[in-house]
Amino acid sequence: MDAVRLILTSRRALAGGADAAEMMAEVWQAQALAQAIGSRLAVSGPPELRGEALGLTELAGRGCGVLDPPELDPGELRAAQLTALDDARETLICLGGLLGEVGIALVGMASAAADETTYWQCMEAIDAADESRDRVREMLRKLAAREEVLPENGNESSPSGV
Repeated sequence: MDAVRLILTSRRALAGGADAAEMMAEVWQAQALAQAIGSRLAVSGPPELRGEALGLTELAGRGCGVLDPPELDPGELRAAQLTALDDARETLICLGGLLGEVGIALVGMASAAADETTYWQCMEAIDAADESRDRVREMLRKLAAREEVLPENGNESSPSGV
């Protein structure tokens, strides 16, 4: 499935989360999806994005690692459903929005946490989501710079997808 569709599915699921356990599962899913997108961009994305994409992969992996993994059937793991990343720019814009929403959800969960362990898990996950979002912003900046340079070189038909 295309990355943008998976991101939109994650955004809807995060917005519809009913309880803390469901919200934590959706946050974990979003971080896993960010990790998968980072991996895809690191391997086959535009060359100028590969270093930041590796960083995104590591940070999103940290975001997953600080949370208890949800009990999911293999078919429910959105990151495993990623088969296409057609437009790197659009994907990164959508992913940045998702990571922002993840941060907001985590702040709400941290402030309502009944125990210290959950609070600190949320705080660590907030940090990972924020740093991941910074990587996404940097990749978008690099894509914009690339698009400015390409027309100057007379190569206006460069692919933006992966």
